Parts: sequence; C-alpha cells; structure tokens
Amino acid sequence: MFADTNICDPDSGTPSAGCTQKGIGEGPGSVLGPYKLLEQIGQGGMGTVFHAQQSKPIRRKVALKIIKPGMDTGQVVARFEAERQALALMNHPNIAKVLDAGATEQGRPYFVMELVKGVPITDYYTREKLDIDQRLKLFIDVCHGVQHAHQKGIIHRDLKPGNIMVTLHDGKPVVKIIDFGIAKAIDQELTERTLFTQMSEMIGTPLYMSPEQAEVSGLDIDTRSDVYSLGVLLYELLTGSTPFDRDSMKKVGIEEVRRIIREKEPPKPSQRFSTLKAAAVATSSSPQSRHLKHSQLELQGELDWIVMKALEKERNRRYESASAFAADIERYLNDEPVLACPPTAAYRLRKYTKRYR
Repeated sequence: MFADTNICDPDSGTPSAGCTQKGIGEGPGSVLGPYKLLEQIGQGGMGTVFHAQQSKPIRRKVALKIIKPGMDTGQVVARFEAERQALALMNHPNIAKVLDAGATEQGRPYFVMELVKGVPITDYYTREKLDIDQRLKLFIDVCHGVQHAHQKGIIHRDLKPGNIMVTLHDGKPVVKIIDFGIAKAIDQELTERTLFTQMSEMIGTPLYMSPEQAEVSGLDIDTRSDVYSLGVLLYELLTGSTPFDRDSMKKVGIEEVRRIIREKEPPKPSQRFSTLKAAAVATSSSPQSRHLKHSQLELQGELDWIVMKALEKERNRRYESASAFAADIERYLNDEPVLACPPTAAYRLRKYTKRYR
C-alpha cells in the first residue's frame, strides 16, 4: 500500500512519489504497512534508510531500511536478513534496536530500527572539542556495545566512525552502534539462507580492516578482528587520522592495499600526531598550540602501548576481547598499571627476520 495511488506510467517520465516501478522503488510519501516514509537519511551498497512515521499501534518516528530495487539477489537478501537477525538478537543501550520487520508488495524485505539522531563519533568529538579523557570514556562505551554483540555470537566486521553514532539523551552523549550489514555469526546461522563469500572477496572497509580480513586464505575471522577495528577507531579518536593515510590508500591497487594491511607497521599514535601537528606547534605559541603539545606528550607511553596492542598483526597478541580492551583504558584513566606494554627487542627481531629472510 502506498500513499499515492496513481498508476506508474513508464513513458510519462514523471513517476509519482508512491510509484514502485522497477528501478525506482519507494520514496518519501510511500507507505509500507503502518510506516510512512518521510525522507531518505542514508544509503549503502545494498539498502536505503528512510526516516519514517509509524502510525500504529503507537505513533513514533523510526528508521526504516529497505533493499534497493535491483539489489534483491540471493546473496544481498541473505546479508540483509543476517543484519536484521543480528540486530534482533541484541539488547544493549549502545546498539540501535530493531523494532519490526516486513516486506514490500514486491517481496523486498525491510526492517524498522530505533531512529538514532546523532553524528559519527569522530564528528562529535571534533564539534564538542572533547579532551582525551572524554574521548576515551566514549570509546569505552563503544567497546561495551561490541562486547555485547560478541556475547550474542555476532562479529560486526565493519566498525568505523560512520557506523558509530553519538546522540544525546537528557543532554548526555550516548554511543549507538549501527549497520550490521556484513555481520558474521560465530557459532550459528543468522538466517535460514546460506551466505557464501568468495575467497577473493574482502569484506569490510580497508582503512579499518584487520589483517586477517585482508588475507585471501581460509583463516577464519573471530572477535579479535573487531578488536583490531576498535584499535583503528581509537587511533583516529586520539590523532585525527587513521593508522594508514587515507589519501595514499586511495592511490594504490587492491593487492597493495592488502599488503599494507597485512605487513606494514603503522606509526605509533604519538608519532602520527607529531607529524600531523608539527607545523602548527612549531609556528605558534597560541593556547591551541600549547594544547597540541600537551596532547602529544599524553599519547606517549601507555596510550601508545594500548593502541598498538589492539593493532597487532598477529591476533593472538591483541586484546582477547573488546571488554579487555575497555578494561585497560579504564586502568589508564584510573592511574593504574595497564596490561599493554611495548614489544620486546627479541620479538621485534623475530618479526624483522621473518619479513626479510
């Protein structure tokens, strides 16, 4: 059922808002069951997200995600249903809730989520000028949400700022993890459909992807892959940059991207921060410049160790869980000894020898 009952005329060139002609699909004004689509607020590779108004059994604003017309292949539908099921399994204040699900008259599935009115976590800390401790406290909440997903048997596999929103509840910032579109079940099938991933296909966003995700092999992905992505996120929250330069990664081919992720060691956060802010620090004596100097010193030592432990190429050297990652940050904030420490000289030598033998 749609808000506009006009029949689609493929030759008219002016389809109505409610027209569901193939290739056009739903838009603002369309109605799906008790939901009226108000405006498009997001779009991914397989689905479109709308701000919608629910009319019954209660009136409220929601987010409705629906597969794009022409994208309803078996594999895409399987991923979409996996995301819907993954979200339905979880109940945590830092994960967007699933409220309902259904299908269009054409059979394309949709699901209805809690409407998260917020901004990506990196945009929030920049806008609010959060200090390092405030950023770390927000990040701990992200870890708690990810840990809940892991306890429910779900690996996110695409943790990045665009999928981690910050909204305000009674004036206080609340983290909300969204978009489990490529989530993976650890020990269960998310849907009755079987989702096969080609061996040569990389799943995720390269800048935030773990080495095992970039590896073309039979190596299974476990929760420590999300721990690595959390490490990238924390690196960005502390320095304003990802471990590997965004522009440089865009200029190289996919095989070089894989190699960089698997083999290249990124600079420590304090080193990256020093490089990015060197000019500003050297040419200015303003309060902002003094703040930059202070931030660089604060990153040296324990915060460097914590981030680099999460970014270890060998996953058995990372934090064993998102909660262990959060616990070490809490130790840092409480001035307690952290578990992370720099790699020994013997370990660095073994790595060097293996790389250049």
